[in-house]
Amino acid sequence: MEKRKLSFWEIWNMSFGFLGIQMGFALQNANASRILQKFGADVHELSWFWIIAPLTGLIVQPIIGHYSDNTWSKFGRRKPFFLLGAVLASVGLILMPQSEIFIAFLPALWVGAGMLMIMDVSFNIAMEPFRALVGDNLRTDQRTLGFSIQTALIGMGAVVGSVLPSFLEWLGMTGETESGIPNYLIWSFVIGAIILIITILVTVVTTKEYSPDELTQFSDEKAHQEALGDEKPARLLDIFEDFAKMPTTMRQLSMVQFFSWFGLFGMWVFTTPAIAQHIYGLASDDVKNPLFDEAGNWVGTLFGVYNFVSMIFAFTLPYIAKQIGRKKTHAISLIIGGIGLISMYLMPNKESLIFSMICVGVAWASILAMPYAILAGSIHPKKMGVYMGIFNFFIVIPQIINALIGGLLVKYLYNDHAIFALVTSGVSFLIAAALVYKVKDVDDIVQN
Repeated sequence: MEKRKLSFWEIWNMSFGFLGIQMGFALQNANASRILQKFGADVHELSWFWIIAPLTGLIVQPIIGHYSDNTWSKFGRRKPFFLLGAVLASVGLILMPQSEIFIAFLPALWVGAGMLMIMDVSFNIAMEPFRALVGDNLRTDQRTLGFSIQTALIGMGAVVGSVLPSFLEWLGMTGETESGIPNYLIWSFVIGAIILIITILVTVVTTKEYSPDELTQFSDEKAHQEALGDEKPARLLDIFEDFAKMPTTMRQLSMVQFFSWFGLFGMWVFTTPAIAQHIYGLASDDVKNPLFDEAGNWVGTLFGVYNFVSMIFAFTLPYIAKQIGRKKTHAISLIIGGIGLISMYLMPNKESLIFSMICVGVAWASILAMPYAILAGSIHPKKMGVYMGIFNFFIVIPQIINALIGGLLVKYLYNDHAIFALVTSGVSFLIAAALVYKVKDVDDIVQN
């Protein structure tokens, strides 16, 4: 048997919920640092608050992957998990910028950090099953297209989420809370929560899943079945055994992912204070200055630029990868992104930073598609969820390390000049590019 070849729009609907997830994720990435600074966090403390995100991913994604691999209900295999994640994430989105309403019970800073944790747990619950769903439903020859379409939808959601606060301000929405959180920012998070729920429901309603038993009947999965051998009843502790037996390709990709996501985390955490200081000339603690919100809105626009570029570039990835291979495509993309991040230190004004973000967008598109397309071909279908979750270790561990040392570097080595954290991120991208060439792409070998 062969998996049915899906149409473009079937693949599109299958990943459509990622548009809403990434819209919420983009609102968080572009605005969480400034919200926390408004609530009283110092610039060098930001990475410590952001450590919540990778820590929750480290714990949650493998567990969700394990249970989504081994749970089949009348609602499907993966769909119940990303629907639950969407509902919880929406709660966090609505409440984070409004944390002051809990001021009688807890400091707004700690409530805001708690809402950040809820969002991250929820995004992790939702995202891992989406990755696994692409691996479940698509034939080998459609997986690069599948992850590329997913990347394009991620880009669309991220563009809308990144520019929405500036758009609402442009429409004339005024006012702010006692801590200085603009009303347009609060409403951006509310709108993001609503869209998140709607897009997830589109995927749930329109997408059919193969049952675990059906997956084992497909000819392109036979080799995986033979390699797996006799199966035992699934246990949660099997995650540790699966980790020890991870495919060679996955081990090789782990270091590429490590340096890629170390760089991304530094960019997300420190871009707002870096631009406020380096371009707008503000002191690191001058968060009440109106220019600080202007800098934050411009960062949202810049993040919209790199996500828009990634959305467009994602459609070209299958063609480029077919011509030069997925490994070389990914390596070149990472080099371009590294150059973009390093160039931010040299830019004379805010407009010139658009070039830097165009370069970052190329790398971001590839980071969201190529490693997963390479990985999917080396994973047994009944282990797709848990291995996609374990693969997340190599996304969250570098973020945890950056969270622990990033603030210390900014404070003691960079003297609170956050722009150097972005340069460090660029160098990290270049290291990741060099490591791509050590990866064994199983599907490319099969096709050749």
